[in-house]
Amino acid sequence: MKRIFRYDDVPPVKTTAGLLQGYFVDNVYIFKGVPYAQARRFQKPEPVTPWEGIKDVTSYGFVCPLMTQDTPTGELLVPHRYWPQDENCQNLNIWTRTLDSDVKKPVVVWIHGGGYFAGSSIEQEAYDGENMASNGDVVVVSVNHRLNILGYLDVSPFGEKYKNSANAGQADLVAAMQWIHDNISEFGGDPENITLFGQSGGGMKIGALLQTPAADGLFHKVLMMSGVADDESPIMPRPSGDGRAVVTAMMKELDIPLDMAEQLETIPYQDLVRAYSKVSPAIAMQGSYVGCYPLVNEFFLGDPLTCYTEHAKEIPMMVSTVFGEFAFAPLPYNKKEITEQETQDILNRHFGEKSPQLVELFLQSYPGKHPLDLLCLDRVFRIPSCKLAMKHTSFGKAPAYMYAFAPDFSYQNGKPAWHCSDIPFIFHNVEKVPSANIANVSEKLEQEMFHAFMNFAYTGNPSSPELEWPACKPGDAVTMVFEEHSSVRHNFDDALLELFEEIAPPFSLAALFQQDIQH
Repeated sequence: MKRIFRYDDVPPVKTTAGLLQGYFVDNVYIFKGVPYAQARRFQKPEPVTPWEGIKDVTSYGFVCPLMTQDTPTGELLVPHRYWPQDENCQNLNIWTRTLDSDVKKPVVVWIHGGGYFAGSSIEQEAYDGENMASNGDVVVVSVNHRLNILGYLDVSPFGEKYKNSANAGQADLVAAMQWIHDNISEFGGDPENITLFGQSGGGMKIGALLQTPAADGLFHKVLMMSGVADDESPIMPRPSGDGRAVVTAMMKELDIPLDMAEQLETIPYQDLVRAYSKVSPAIAMQGSYVGCYPLVNEFFLGDPLTCYTEHAKEIPMMVSTVFGEFAFAPLPYNKKEITEQETQDILNRHFGEKSPQLVELFLQSYPGKHPLDLLCLDRVFRIPSCKLAMKHTSFGKAPAYMYAFAPDFSYQNGKPAWHCSDIPFIFHNVEKVPSANIANVSEKLEQEMFHAFMNFAYTGNPSSPELEWPACKPGDAVTMVFEEHSSVRHNFDDALLELFEEIAPPFSLAALFQQDIQH
């Protein structure tokens, strides 16, 4: 089907820094690469220098430079887009159905994953905001910001102007939220109804923004997808100290005198990366700070599982995980053909004498799943996500909703849901991700998840007449389990996860990437 495209008659939009020219496709106006801030390396973001005339914003802006070369892999499961990189990466993208400043549509702001060191606002095909804006009648924004040692390296011991360099990436996000607050009404959005949503590192960044006083009042609801981790997490353990050791070692490697730290501002980025990569492992092995993670200070008060601001208590929250967060490895068996005895032997080798008890709890929690799916079961995100939802509920000031995404996919004989696999469903972008198309399941599941999120963006409650979804209550970890037949379950996996933690091997992210699941 041919699409309707307009450019010449699309009116320029007035912002605090100048006029912007976007374009129109079908029923959505699109603006790409909109600058929201500017900054010198390691320093705080500042407002964009105003421009004369009309700025064309029809191409995506630069994304933050990455520390390692992107290697296309796993594209069937999570299709990616690769884009030019530059430190001048403080830009955002907007999709909206109207440019009427009086309509005040809900605004949803996407914060991308990739930990604190990688990714971009357009990295995944499923991040595209057109379908969400079109089908949900919301204003969609996605944000680029500084990452890795550009956004999260503490250089403060070497100069006052680097005071918050360890949180520069978070400061960029606050600057983006301020820009959105000040300008989004011109794009049909309501600056008093802004929902942050993000997955993996994006969820973690949202958790950090909840504990960032400078962000208070700039957003009103949050969805944290596969992105809750506490200080003891094997994903993001929090080290001790500040940046003095690692930056001193970098400067020695770069042959820069300690009293000339400003030279770090102009050293080519790849030289910085080489120096950092050479010296940081030994420092990290000592449990000391090496960056690529926010640093607690007066700007960032701490993760929500260890700290809670009064502002955070009043924010309606959705928290989610997927069944097999780290189930990327090829499955070495066909669970549709394997015998019951073979299944039992595999599980006994993994879980020992308590394997039968574990299987019983698993099938109570996930009736219809195959027992071998236990080998993919996530506890790294699910356990802290439950803790956060219940902690938020305990304050009694705003609701917390949880979901678990748990369908089996039409790939490798029913592969369980993996990290990122729920993103196309939330964005209404299943059509863009071939592996997300599950026969007789995906269309209904996409409608359920998308409309639940849109309801939450509009009202702070994901429920609808078609899908009743209660909030968590003290002592009642209510979870919507999204699968072929979605349903609400209460404290459904508490006993399972408790036993699983007791008998499963310690989680190792490094080992996960080095070997497949063994049978």
